[in-house]
Amino acid sequence: MLAFNAQGHLLMQRHSYGSDDWMFPGGGMDRGEHPLAASERELREETGCRLTGALEIQTVVEDLFGATNIVHVVIGRTDSTPVPDGREVIEAGFFPLDALPEPMTQDLRQGLQVWMETYRRASGQGTPTLK
Repeated sequence: MLAFNAQGHLLMQRHSYGSDDWMFPGGGMDRGEHPLAASERELREETGCRLTGALEIQTVVEDLFGATNIVHVVIGRTDSTPVPDGREVIEAGFFPLDALPEPMTQDLRQGLQVWMETYRRASGQGTPTLK
């Protein structure tokens, strides 16, 4: 998910496992759970932040090691200060779009550009900000 603060900065995090790359918050959905509810829950569990004004902007279906993986791309706002859970997420913070942290995969950078443009078209707004 893409979660922005009042200044239009994007929340990113690093996990305690896997690569050292910075990523967007996210995670699995429980059976029967709505994508927006899952996004709200995952953000709260991983960073303690509360997601508001969320909008699902895209569903991506991909093959992941022979299994179907469905990704729901959600954009929203948060007025909270991230506090990593220390178990799954070891570092989290807000970053201006023109100064995103490294390392970050090229796929994620390209996805961000596409998703931001999709959001602008769908909502008629720029970067999500608190009102």
